[in-house]
Amino acid sequence: MDTEASARSVSVEILIDFDENNVLDYSVANQLDSRGRAEVREYVQNILRRRSYLDFLIDEFSNVKIAEMKSSLKNILRLGIYDMIFMDSTPDYAAINESVEIAKIKLGSRTGDLTNAIMRNLQRDIDNLPKPSFEDRTRLVATTFSHPEWLVKRWTERFGEREAFQLMQANNKRPAYFIRANNLRTKTKNFKLRMTKHDIAFTESDWLPGYFEVDSVAPFITKGWLQKGFCQIQDIAAGFAPFLLDPQSGEDVYDLCAAPGTKSVVMSDLMNAEGSILAVDISSERLDKLAESALSYHAENIRVRRADVTELELDEADAVLLDAPCTGTGVLSKRADLRWRRDQEGLDNAVEQQAKLLDSAAKMVKVGGRLVYSTCSLEEEENMEQVMNFLDRNENFEIQPVEGYVPDEVIAHGGLAYQTFPHKHGCDGHFGVLLKRVN
Repeated sequence: MDTEASARSVSVEILIDFDENNVLDYSVANQLDSRGRAEVREYVQNILRRRSYLDFLIDEFSNVKIAEMKSSLKNILRLGIYDMIFMDSTPDYAAINESVEIAKIKLGSRTGDLTNAIMRNLQRDIDNLPKPSFEDRTRLVATTFSHPEWLVKRWTERFGEREAFQLMQANNKRPAYFIRANNLRTKTKNFKLRMTKHDIAFTESDWLPGYFEVDSVAPFITKGWLQKGFCQIQDIAAGFAPFLLDPQSGEDVYDLCAAPGTKSVVMSDLMNAEGSILAVDISSERLDKLAESALSYHAENIRVRRADVTELELDEADAVLLDAPCTGTGVLSKRADLRWRRDQEGLDNAVEQQAKLLDSAAKMVKVGGRLVYSTCSLEEEENMEQVMNFLDRNENFEIQPVEGYVPDEVIAHGGLAYQTFPHKHGCDGHFGVLLKRVN
């Protein structure tokens, strides 16, 4: 098989594993070259962004209902039909032939024949494909936009149908990518010259210094600039939390639930690597990677510690960042898998965990110190409702205005928080507040 065919086969393996074990593991793609690995990620995420719609089409053109199919056949068909409909660079015959070959190898010649029949049925009507027409409005919307029904209900009730549609459409588009220049290894102006010299197109953001929107992160990976610490891949909305905390040179700072550590590195940069950052996470493997990353970025004031934040006892710090584990409903464009791994129970559990983490983080802040609470969620229970409940329990904290720390366009809740939305701001959905310990 050539690289493209191998990327298809590996993508099917990853999608099968996701269906059967609810785990998205790209390690099987390590056998491919960098181009192949990039193709695998594109296939997997794009198919997960459109999964419900692809399944609808399979049911329309197959005599065997998708509910009766093995996950291996489902994902062979999902990938093949995605290729036919959405990949202009892939001829129909190639999409069909490759899918049939993968089916024969994995499932036998009879399943290969079935795959061929289904895809050729669809090919005959490809210019006039059926559209979902269910009487149940929620099911109709969920199938059309490939989002789970529970989330469709929440968002349509909260935002109204029109805005909910815009949000889901944004989640199904290829996301924007941002690169941040690391001034501990280079200077922003020099990094701009470096990109220009290598013919990399970029748009410098006027929201935060040193952030650039780019078409692809591939050049930065292949040129080794990430390994050398010249830059980070970080959505600009994820940069708001470190800037809101505003860590100063010489301060003691804690970054809780810190892995993979991009925010720790940003804070080290803001502090000129002077002072101390303790990065805490429960995963030793992710902390090892964080420590390696800190060395690459010359973020020499970062120390790491493995611990459960809710069981941790530390001296009080000048500033604490809690980027809390959450449902991730603000990053469904980059992490399409999350929409299929979250439900109402998961949201309830996240809210409960966040409350415990916030109360624990509060004990680590000295009088007069700052605490930033942030998430990559759009759900109010995880965001402002969580903060208001925290303030009810912790009268020694006050919420502070965010004006001057983040762009005016993203300020929410009467100036007391920031909140970004993919369909409004062209970046991931993030939330954050600044809290001050007053006594």
